[in-house]
Amino acid sequence: MGKPKKLPEQGQDEQPGKEHEMNPKPEIIRKGYKGSEKLKGKTALITGGDSGIGRAVAVHFAREGADVAIVYLDEDEDAKETSRMVKEEGQKCLVISGDIKHKSFCKKMVKETLDEFGKIDILVNNAAVQFPQNGLEEIDDPQLEETFETNIYSMFRITRAVLPHLKKGSRIINTTSVTAYRGSDHLIDYSSTKGAITTFTRSLSQNLAEKGILVNAVAPGPIWTPLIPASFDSVKDFGKDTPLGRVGQPSEVAPAYVFLASDDATYITGQIIHVNGGEMIGG
Repeated sequence: MGKPKKLPEQGQDEQPGKEHEMNPKPEIIRKGYKGSEKLKGKTALITGGDSGIGRAVAVHFAREGADVAIVYLDEDEDAKETSRMVKEEGQKCLVISGDIKHKSFCKKMVKETLDEFGKIDILVNNAAVQFPQNGLEEIDDPQLEETFETNIYSMFRITRAVLPHLKKGSRIINTTSVTAYRGSDHLIDYSSTKGAITTFTRSLSQNLAEKGILVNAVAPGPIWTPLIPASFDSVKDFGKDTPLGRVGQPSEVAPAYVFLASDDATYITGQIIHVNGGEMIGG
C-alpha cells in the first residue's frame, strides 16, 4: 500500500479528502443498477455521507426509494454533489455539517433529521478517520483520542440519540473494516476502533433483538475512495494483493447496505458482510 504518511486533521468522513479531485473518479453506482423500491418510503441517516462509501450508500438508498440525511464535516462541494445525485433519483436529501466528536452535535443531527422527515428508519454509522503511522510509539495521545472519539465514541452517542425513535423493523448498519479481523501494522489505533465496532454491532444486536431492531455491519476491504490518496504516498499497487487483484469501487460495497436495510434481510442480525476482494476472514 505504499509508505504511510502522517495526515493532518481530516474531519470524520470514512473517505477524508476531495472526491471531485480524484483521478480516476470512483464509481458510485453502476450504470445498469436498477432500483426495485426495496426501501420505498424509508428515511435513512448516514454519517460520512458526502463521499466514497457514504455517498454510494446514499445514492443506492435513493434509487431504492428512500429519503436520506447525510452528515459530514466540511467538504461542502462533495456534500452538494451527493445531494444532487440523491435528488436526481427523485428523493429528498438533507445535508448536515458538523463534527460528530461533539456530544451536542450527535443529538443535533438526529433532531434535524426528525424535524425534516418526521422519522428515521435506517441509521448508517459510516464516519471514521485514520492516521497511518509506522509504529505504536508514533501514535500520540491527541491522535489516539481523535481516532477513538470519531470512530467509536460517536457511534455510541449517535445510536443512543436515534434509538428512542426506532421501531420494530428498523435497521442499524455500521461500517467496520477488514482490519478489524487481520489487523494492520500501520493502522493500529484505527483497526482497534474497527474491532470495537464489530463487537459493538454484535452486542447491540443481541440487546435490541427483542425489540425487533436489526443491527449489522459491512467490513470493506480496499475500496477506491478519497481516503486512499489522502493517506498513502503510493497508491498504484493498492488492492493488488487481494485474490481478485484489484481495488474495489464504492458501487461494489453499497449494495451490501441496501440488502441489510431491506426486507431481504429480516432474519439477519449481529452479522458482518465482508466486501474485500476475496480475502478469507474468520467471523
